[in-house]
Amino acid sequence: MIESSLQQLSAALAAKKVSAVELATLFLDRIERLNPALNAFITTDRERTLAMARAADARRAKGPGEHCGPLLGVPLAHKDIFCTEGWRTTCGSKMLANFVSPYDAHVVSQLKTAGMVTLGKLNMDEFAMGSSNETSHFGPVKNPWDTNRVPGGSSGGSAAAVAARLAPIATGTDTGGSIRQPAALCGLTGLKPTYGVVSRYGMIAFASSLDQGGPMAKSAEDCALLLSAMAGFDERDSTSLQREAEDYSRDLARPLAGLRIGLPKEFFGPGMDDDVRAAVAAALDQYRQLGATTVEVSLPNSGLSVPAYYVIAPAEASSNLSRFDGVRYGHRAAEYGDLTEMYCKSRAEGFGAEVKRRILIGTYVLSHGYYDAYYLQAQKIRRLIATDFQEAFKVCDVIMGPTSPSVAFSFGAKSADPVQMYLADIYTIAVNLAGLPGMSIPCGFGTADMPVGLQLIGPWFGESTMLNVAHQYQQATDWHRRCPPIGD
Repeated sequence: MIESSLQQLSAALAAKKVSAVELATLFLDRIERLNPALNAFITTDRERTLAMARAADARRAKGPGEHCGPLLGVPLAHKDIFCTEGWRTTCGSKMLANFVSPYDAHVVSQLKTAGMVTLGKLNMDEFAMGSSNETSHFGPVKNPWDTNRVPGGSSGGSAAAVAARLAPIATGTDTGGSIRQPAALCGLTGLKPTYGVVSRYGMIAFASSLDQGGPMAKSAEDCALLLSAMAGFDERDSTSLQREAEDYSRDLARPLAGLRIGLPKEFFGPGMDDDVRAAVAAALDQYRQLGATTVEVSLPNSGLSVPAYYVIAPAEASSNLSRFDGVRYGHRAAEYGDLTEMYCKSRAEGFGAEVKRRILIGTYVLSHGYYDAYYLQAQKIRRLIATDFQEAFKVCDVIMGPTSPSVAFSFGAKSADPVQMYLADIYTIAVNLAGLPGMSIPCGFGTADMPVGLQLIGPWFGESTMLNVAHQYQQATDWHRRCPPIGD
């Protein structure tokens, strides 16, 4: 069962070969056994999970109908950035270590309506700030392929949990690559939708113009099923797009003959490790065998994406995190003399080093005298990056390249040098700045038999095309079916 796709799990539940309670118990037992070695879950609640499973079984017992959708009774886990009613929602921070959400994020409510069963809340870099899952207040997540290496971030808990088969699927968020990069490092499929397709309501904000929720799964087919349930207009989110509901699995079977793949010359220059280069080249050869053609394109401003991102994202984080002041909710210092000291001590104690670094950078670039020099210039570069993509998509249907410049690195290898850590997202950040959809799929193994990810980038609202392109590759290869040895 732990290797089954969402469709297989749904079919087994519909045929009553297994109940939702039995399925949830299977995964809960596996979490209990393996999570101590991985630290993927922050919070589990067996009784709450089994209550949701019993409710799903009761819905199915009423017989077929609209209440019996394809995800009814299927377990999943949520990145701990999504507010989940009655569950501790920490965002990987001491600041929210004991916060129990009184409401559901829109994503959570959508999946709850579909009848999915929550297994727990997943570890993450603090406030989604990181590329290695080393900044979590609850300790680092371990990569199930090699527990001495990072799983990527910030959705490292989601990636590790699905890779180790502690959950069949998970939610994640992507601000600068935080779904795609850990998916690549853990050998998964991860999809960041077009900005605005998935509501940000109840998703604790890092950088509001960049954050986007999405699915992390073993396959493109599973991602398509979950995204179809996650997406939807939400009037509570001013950036949510009012569009007709889509079935993102509708084009999965379409052949790839005639597909034009754009290869940005900027993605294939220096900086990519040789093992990653070889795996990506082999994947592109496979696509050519499937009927696709490749064409060189240029994204001339993509080299500016990292500096632009690390002006815009900290600026927005500085504003968003100002609400955590020890007054209304969250961590409050035990001892203080006056209100100002309470603010200072609560924030000093509640936030970790990386969060403090980004708050300070963001406050600086927004301050009088620096706004025009830094923040405004970064926004101009952002527009140029989006225009580059528009030009590229005039001659191709999808863009491909590496997701990460290297396979998963060892703990501590980059944590002492923030700039080197930031460069781990060099291929993914431009997608967020442009608001485009992007995904990562497994395409082979590199150094020390660690997974390599291939990045797919589509035009705005091109999720169905990307999922089709990914699915056809996964029908011809088995990289996405490989499972790490942990727990075997």
